[in-house]
Amino acid sequence: MKLLKTSLLTLVLLCVVTSCSKEDSGNVAEEVNYSIDLNLAQETDWEFADEILTLINEHRTSLGLSTILRDQQHASAYAVDHTKYMIENDKISHDNFSFRNNGMKNRGAKSVGEVVAYGYTDAETVVNAWLNSPSHKSVIEGPYAYSGFGIIQNSQGQYFFTQLFYRK
Repeated sequence: MKLLKTSLLTLVLLCVVTSCSKEDSGNVAEEVNYSIDLNLAQETDWEFADEILTLINEHRTSLGLSTILRDQQHASAYAVDHTKYMIENDKISHDNFSFRNNGMKNRGAKSVGEVVAYGYTDAETVVNAWLNSPSHKSVIEGPYAYSGFGIIQNSQGQYFFTQLFYRK
C-alpha cells in the first residue's frame, strides 16, 4: 500500500512538472525572432522580378487596381529565404508562411499574401500560370501596395519563385 501511495505521488508530481513545461514552451513561442538578413534580397534575379512586376501591374491597371511597388528589403529577403528553402527541399510550398507573415507584420504590414512557382523560364508564362489559378489570382488582385521577390535558379538551372505582397 505504501508503495502504491509513493507511485501515485510520483505520478502526480510528474503531471505537475509536465504542465509547467507546457507553460514555459508557450512563452518561448511568444519570443520568436522574425529578423532576416537584408542582404538576402540581393540574391534574387531582379531583371526577372522587374519583368514579372511589369506584367502584374499591367494586369492590375486593366482592372482599375493600383500598381504594386517593388520592395528590395524585408519582403524580398523573406522571399529569397523561402525560395532557398524550396530549392533545398526540391518542392514548391507555402511552408512556414506564418513566419514571413508575422515578420512583415512586425514591420508594419497590415496584410500579407504570397504566390510561389517552379520551373517557368519567362515572366509571361509564370504570371499567366498564376492568373489561371484562382488562389494565386486573388493574391495578385488583392489590396496590396508592395511586393518582394525571391527568384533563384537551382543547380540544374530551374527557377523557383516566391513573391510576397503586402500593404501597410
